[in-house]
Amino acid sequence: MTLKQLQYAVTVAETGNMTEAARKLFIAQPSLTSAIHELEKEYGITIFTRSNKGIELTPDGDEFLGYARQVLEQADLIEERYTGKTAGKQRFCVSSQHYSFAVEAFVQLIKEHGGGKYEFHMRETQTYDIIDDVAHLRSEIGILYLNKFNETVIRKTLRDNNLSFNTLFVAKPHVFIGKGNPLAGKKKLTLEDLKPYPRLSYEQGSHNSFYFSEEILSTADCDKELVVCDRATLFNMLIGLNGYTICSGVISEELNGPNIIARPLEVDDYMEIGYILPGTIHPSQLTLNYIDILKGLV
Repeated sequence: MTLKQLQYAVTVAETGNMTEAARKLFIAQPSLTSAIHELEKEYGITIFTRSNKGIELTPDGDEFLGYARQVLEQADLIEERYTGKTAGKQRFCVSSQHYSFAVEAFVQLIKEHGGGKYEFHMRETQTYDIIDDVAHLRSEIGILYLNKFNETVIRKTLRDNNLSFNTLFVAKPHVFIGKGNPLAGKKKLTLEDLKPYPRLSYEQGSHNSFYFSEEILSTADCDKELVVCDRATLFNMLIGLNGYTICSGVISEELNGPNIIARPLEVDDYMEIGYILPGTIHPSQLTLNYIDILKGLV
């Protein structure tokens, strides 16, 4: 295995096409194909399958490329540290539940450490996908919550994927509502107060178990349910339909505007919000910087 071979494999995955990858790498296509075959033979895996539809990544290849990207990033850091040469484009990816503080930290990371060239990904996604992204090294770090209802299942899933959970803070449950909601005048809310209003939650796809729900108390009975995929839609419906969602209460007015407010919810529960990391790989410097920024915000 060489760094050049790893770069070849990563480029093929990014382009999804051998011809395009060879052009981008300034090598002949037969040489690129041979290099990929040598990698596959050395490790006894199939990284790509080839069909009439083109190049597709296999599950083994997906896992392999996660490690390959980490090795290439570390090689860039060594090059920059000991030769003074500026590394190429910085890459960093976060997978997170829908938390404004995670986005705020991401913005700050880019401003402070992005440099002249970067490709950063902020994936606000489903709970199981967060775990899967970090387990397969598609993301360096994931952000999600535990509580007394989901903790056993989530921690087992993390252990099965060799991931660690690290607490950022523990929050009492809050309700997000629009400023024009009839409940906005109350200082605290109860589940009884919420009954007439639509409850909003995030879609969890094929892993739509209550244990993977992004909202606590997801098993509580509710007559009006609205399920969405993104934060902008959820906030629009909070305002337009006098809906609500149960959350940590942490919100950034700068990022999300002044029309969403948080009110404490009187229930015996909590949200332990933290970050997950791979158990076998030391965090990159960008990951450590991001964690420091998160801690400063919460």
